[in-house]
Amino acid sequence: MKTLFDSVSYNCSTLVTKTYSTSFSLATKMLAPSIRQDIYNIYGFVRFADEIVDSFHEYDKEYLLDKFQADWDSALEHKISLNPILNSFQHTVHKYDIPIHLIDAFMKSMRQDLDKKIYLTNEEYKEYIYGSADVVGLMCLKVFVKGDEKKYEELKSSAMSLGSAFQKVNFLRDLKADFEDLDRTYFPDADLKNLDEASKQKIIAEIEHDFKLGLEGIAKLPIEAKFGVFTAYKYYSKLLLKLKRTPSVKIKNARIRIPNYQKMALLAKSYVNYQLNLI
Repeated sequence: MKTLFDSVSYNCSTLVTKTYSTSFSLATKMLAPSIRQDIYNIYGFVRFADEIVDSFHEYDKEYLLDKFQADWDSALEHKISLNPILNSFQHTVHKYDIPIHLIDAFMKSMRQDLDKKIYLTNEEYKEYIYGSADVVGLMCLKVFVKGDEKKYEELKSSAMSLGSAFQKVNFLRDLKADFEDLDRTYFPDADLKNLDEASKQKIIAEIEHDFKLGLEGIAKLPIEAKFGVFTAYKYYSKLLLKLKRTPSVKIKNARIRIPNYQKMALLAKSYVNYQLNLI
């Protein structure tokens, strides 16, 4: 029975989200039940692709990504996959008519992570950010507006800015692991071997600008999505503030985190703001 298999697939995508990201999982729980599963389905897909290029060092990553791509192409065409993550994702893609060029751009950025280590120009940097983050925000936006093309076009720019902000915060937070473990340098104008306060503050100012544009869009989101996205925004804003207050030398040598008790406090504060119509 396909319905039962689909249910198992959705549970797998939900489990992937909850296992790999407590913060994203917490924010997703704040979405309306009518759209929550589809966001889990999107996360499961992007997380698996990202794990291939970031984590499976003892395996042939190119082969695995090629296989993942081929299996995805088949899932899209036939509307089923025995890979439960791909099966649940194809359901969401077809349900909301998510443009395939968004998924292609995402996979292109993942493929770049196989061998590209340094982003020397702003053009290269922006292209990677678009494929690795902006398009994920646009996929989610397709779900949030439930097929309302006018609303999608209205909020498209803000969704991309928010996706960029989230990704750049991740880059700054994971600077040590990216540079030392994966030998990657994403920020084109910063010497990560000698990251100074001026370079760090320039990066943070760029992220703050993205957040400002993203927040403008959050206020216009449908009620089903607004609180969940605002929760994610508050978490990443708090993380950015902590990075801003952390000396650059410490960022290079340790991964900055938000403790779980602070995440719960952020959730409570976000809920109060939401109930008082402050967003």
